[in-house]
Amino acid sequence: MRRTVRTAALSTASALLLALAAPAAGAVAAPSPRIDLKVLVVDDGGPATAAIAAELDGSGTPYTLLDLTRTDRPVIDAGFLSDTVDGRQRAKFQAVVLPNDSPAGVAAAELAALVSYEKTFAIPQVDAYTYARPEVGLDYPVNGGYSGSLDGAQAEVTAAGKAGPFGYLDGAVPFEDNSPAVGESYAHVAKPAAGADFTSYVDAPLPGSQERGSIVGEYRHDGRRELVVTFVYNQYQQQFRLLARGIVNWLTQGVRIGAARNYFAVHVDDVFAADDRWDTVLNCTPGDVDCPPGQGEPDPIRMTPADAQYAAQWSAAKRFTLDMVFNGGGSELFKEENGGSDPLAQQLIADKNAYRWVNHTYNHPFLGCVQNVAVVPWVCAENADGSTRYVTRAEISGQIADNRGWGLRAGLPLQNDELVTGEHSGLKILPQQPDDNPNLGPALADNSVTWLGSDNSRDRAQRRVGPALTVPRYPMNVFYNAGRTTEMIDEYNWIYTRAADGGSGICETAANSTCLEEPLDTVTGYTDYVVPLEARIGLSHVLANDPRPHYVHQSNLAEDRIVYPVLNRILDGYTALYADNTPLVSLRQRDIGAELRHRAAWNTAVKAGHVSAYRIGDDVTVQAPSGVRVTATMPAGTRQSLFLGDAAFGSPYGGSASGWVAPGLLQDRVTLSLPTASVPAGARTGKAAKAPQVSPAAPRLPLPSGVLRHVPYGVTG
Repeated sequence: MRRTVRTAALSTASALLLALAAPAAGAVAAPSPRIDLKVLVVDDGGPATAAIAAELDGSGTPYTLLDLTRTDRPVIDAGFLSDTVDGRQRAKFQAVVLPNDSPAGVAAAELAALVSYEKTFAIPQVDAYTYARPEVGLDYPVNGGYSGSLDGAQAEVTAAGKAGPFGYLDGAVPFEDNSPAVGESYAHVAKPAAGADFTSYVDAPLPGSQERGSIVGEYRHDGRRELVVTFVYNQYQQQFRLLARGIVNWLTQGVRIGAARNYFAVHVDDVFAADDRWDTVLNCTPGDVDCPPGQGEPDPIRMTPADAQYAAQWSAAKRFTLDMVFNGGGSELFKEENGGSDPLAQQLIADKNAYRWVNHTYNHPFLGCVQNVAVVPWVCAENADGSTRYVTRAEISGQIADNRGWGLRAGLPLQNDELVTGEHSGLKILPQQPDDNPNLGPALADNSVTWLGSDNSRDRAQRRVGPALTVPRYPMNVFYNAGRTTEMIDEYNWIYTRAADGGSGICETAANSTCLEEPLDTVTGYTDYVVPLEARIGLSHVLANDPRPHYVHQSNLAEDRIVYPVLNRILDGYTALYADNTPLVSLRQRDIGAELRHRAAWNTAVKAGHVSAYRIGDDVTVQAPSGVRVTATMPAGTRQSLFLGDAAFGSPYGGSASGWVAPGLLQDRVTLSLPTASVPAGARTGKAAKAPQVSPAAPRLPLPSGVLRHVPYGVTG
């Protein structure tokens, strides 16, 4: 059963303050303290604290990093942790992350100051990775527990975890096992110590037993709360990415600045056009610039009406919308060569509302410098004075306008401010063209284009080009010039095999690439190697709060339809891991661009120290520079206070409300009111709800895997 997150196992800061001693009769109660919405991360240089810091960074949550390796670091004392503002006590941090419960490099007096601070202000503490022992509420692993590898193991969110900070997950937390030759995950799996007030949120099987032990749980003691994590991880591993949201949920008690969602969008380029095919003999693509002139005969790949029907049926079945990035001139060319009819275009246009549509120029010319393709690799043509010769503004503008006109005549539901040029041309491309075509920006202005697709593997940061902002797109390593799995693997082997083993040797010199140990089998290599690898990379982007779209080509929807196994694995894998309250978010290009723009402005303001955010009781106040929208995650039912009345804050996701918000009319800050109903009953006593007894699951042994770590050439993973 899918579950909506409940907060019976969480405590909010205001609720915990109710547990403090009440004032004597007739006395005046002290004002509620101010809790600054910032996290203190005490970093020892290990991967676990770095991973939590990366999660905070990625979601735009403010934090202070205290580097234990620096001799000039501040001392952790009462003055560092708290002070008084306007006669009110202030806690400078809403939560504390430590490398472990008693980290080296933190003096005893500093630990005592942290203990006092956490008790006084009900501040939670995360032990990023620690050994299981009674000091953290767990028995030693030697007493019926386990210390060792969890590679390939299947951890599970417990009933208490689903009712609390991990309610966005369906239950399974599979641990990666990408290489049998490399130990990837080490853990201490343990049972609660006798008499300890400990609730396990995530457990794992104990080898050789029908029992399970905790790897993430909450320990309540001495008026304090600790989240105890007993497995090691880094920010890129899937098991951490699955649990990161819950760790931050617990850490911030569901009230924080910053937000994270799981995004996935897929652009299909060259729709209506045809793509050149890889030649398995020549090891190049006749008709494209990687083949010397005159070598080979082009053998184009183009979808059929049956392929279009399948795409629409697949989209409906998966409830996933593809973005069709189209070249209308491709259809007109097909008509010229086939008696004036284009059944593929007829089918796609009939199903036009099943997709989103993006302008890809009329007939896909290269819009950067004028290419000299008489040599391989190509170079930019030059003017008589030796300067670079560029495609003109008129040609670029005409390509945009002509394709837009074709799409409107076909009735395609377009957004005129979106564009992806063929091969992202016009933008700089190294080594041939180190600068943007100076005619590109003016042509974009001619056509009111404000969102321009770019290649994330070459140009990751969003940047301005004339009136437009770029939207970086991830290239999936499913090649544009392959419609069949056999030619896909032949080209894959050519790129990723060492020269000594019969390959091109490109992988030996290219940045961000590794070589195969041996060539892939042309029959099984795609299913056994490429599909799992590409799905893992794609899913890693999804789980990293990264809205950038992925792109493939229409050729990949034709013939063997080779992209669907990758997409199926990503979508089905996601569905198996996440609850219904945490759906994939699939945005169109302009909305992705806006999200990236908001993030850039917000992150700049946060890192410059220009954001103030704090909580007093059930009121949250955030002030940012003018024009910078605020991002936040709050309990469901949170309201934004306006000059006149109030309004609902955010939209539901993962059991919380989150989103971007700006001050209302005549306001210079955002004020949010938390719902009193969101305070869990157990939190009023400072204790989390006890977990119900659950029958232990049978242990699962690590799964064998022959998949090697391999960074695809040309893809930034």
